[in-house]
Amino acid sequence: MSLELSFNATSQWGHFDTEVSMKRIGWVALVAIIFLLFCFGTVFGQPKNPPKKSPELVTQGKKLYEQNCMPCHGIKGDGKGPAGIALKPVPTDFTKSFKEWPITKGDQQKIFEVISKGILNTGMVKWDQFPEQERWALTYGVMEFAPAAKAPPAKKK
Repeated sequence: MSLELSFNATSQWGHFDTEVSMKRIGWVALVAIIFLLFCFGTVFGQPKNPPKKSPELVTQGKKLYEQNCMPCHGIKGDGKGPAGIALKPVPTDFTKSFKEWPITKGDQQKIFEVISKGILNTGMVKWDQFPEQERWALTYGVMEFAPAAKAPPAKKK
């Protein structure tokens, strides 16, 4: 004696094909998951407010620079370190004005992101093994190499 079960469902639109419906459900679920990851990634991935710049953070950043960045960016921050000479593109020259810095243009959030994530297809590696506070210290430390920003001349009325 054999028992055969068959599943034949119908919907208000007629025959219900379970195989096609399961594929549709799968695609809808995939799109929903991607959407949620994007939304939550955007919300939770927002940068926190950076710590306030302080002499202690700048000093810590300079120390971290000497230990980790000097081989490529050089002792003066000019991008002419012994290891940096062989890199293409050459490391950023931090002694130039901020607007001349490639990629970051002196924007502290962008500098922090480059330190944290590195730059693809360059010698600039990510330094995400450092705690966030140290990466901010390093951000403030490298910004110290740039010449002091000059105030724009006052407009005559």
